[in-house]
Amino acid sequence: MTRTGTPQPPDWSARADEASRSVIRLFGRRLFFLPGTHLAATVRPSGWLAAPAAPWHYWWQAHYLDCLVDTARREPGSGTGRLASQLLSGIRLRNLLTVVNNYYDDMAWLALATLRLDRLPDDGGTGHPAGHGRNIRILRTLTRQLDSACTADLGGGTFWNTRRDFKNTPATAPAALYYARTGQSNKAQSLLDWLDARLYDPDQGLYRDGLRITGTGQPTLEAAVYSYNQGPILGALLELGGAANLARAAALVDATAHHLTAPAPAAGRRDRATGPGAVLRSEGTGDGGLFTGILVRYLALAATDGRLPAATRTTAASLVLETAGAFWNGRRHIAGEEGLARAGGSLVFSVRPELPAALTYPRGSAVELSTQLQAWMTLEAAASVAAPTTSPADN
Repeated sequence: MTRTGTPQPPDWSARADEASRSVIRLFGRRLFFLPGTHLAATVRPSGWLAAPAAPWHYWWQAHYLDCLVDTARREPGSGTGRLASQLLSGIRLRNLLTVVNNYYDDMAWLALATLRLDRLPDDGGTGHPAGHGRNIRILRTLTRQLDSACTADLGGGTFWNTRRDFKNTPATAPAALYYARTGQSNKAQSLLDWLDARLYDPDQGLYRDGLRITGTGQPTLEAAVYSYNQGPILGALLELGGAANLARAAALVDATAHHLTAPAPAAGRRDRATGPGAVLRSEGTGDGGLFTGILVRYLALAATDGRLPAATRTTAASLVLETAGAFWNGRRHIAGEEGLARAGGSLVFSVRPELPAALTYPRGSAVELSTQLQAWMTLEAAASVAAPTTSPADN
């Protein structure tokens, strides 16, 4: 508090640092104890030796990579850039010496994270980040995979997996963003236009899941709306720019605020810098534990993009800061006697921003990586909104 009684604004960078340290210590490890590698456990507590046999969540690791890049960009001397490079090596090794898998959305997310990693400032005086040659080879491989998934079937879009019977937003949206960030504007725009023509729901202003190819040859609409799908579409619209895309981006922010939120928690709030409002709804655990964080990442870009109307930027910023504040205020400190403490973590974040972690992850419960990445991602987004120093293309 200041002498006048006005609350000091939260130090979002410090909060993001705490989240970063806790998640890395709690989940991070070497792969097979190999030097120069890094990987995240899927759940804690868990045995180290059981990790290689655990279910392989490729796209969780891709978002872990993105979070490490967030911290490295915000704190260039923190060492997380090198750790991110080690993680990319670990992902390739754990994925049987390749970055190719059966799901094009997974590969699109890894392509986006690898691209951001390769654009980190040089830390060795060579003009390139650590692992630059490897990064380029990986990006070439992933680009070929995405190119093969973007076909004229169903009029466009990107296949979800190698069965090639489902074109959906989860694959098409991050592919569009990747193409936009690598200078392939026409291809990116074509994918966005396909999403707008085939999967946009005008009643909600949001994008539905996908079109499944059936034995009759007629596509079946999967009408579910998932929060995270809206994020990379928003990012691609901002990346490409132009009046039409920016208008669509503003409308998407407004639709998100209207349809994908829950009331912000009132009880137990320790700061009110962002005022009363709404938080983004969560989508549970498992893969859904990432969804809110992914959406917040791209709302942060909208919040700091001066080409958007001021009201849109304010809405986006409020959603980011309210959600980040709820995750932070609902955190639970790990007690020394807990099994989680032996892994080195200090904080557990809730599955849902509107509920405290003491309810969603009470003492003795297993904690999933996806949900902790979600909170970390959200706090990094809040730090970027509170002190914007980047352009949309950098994120």
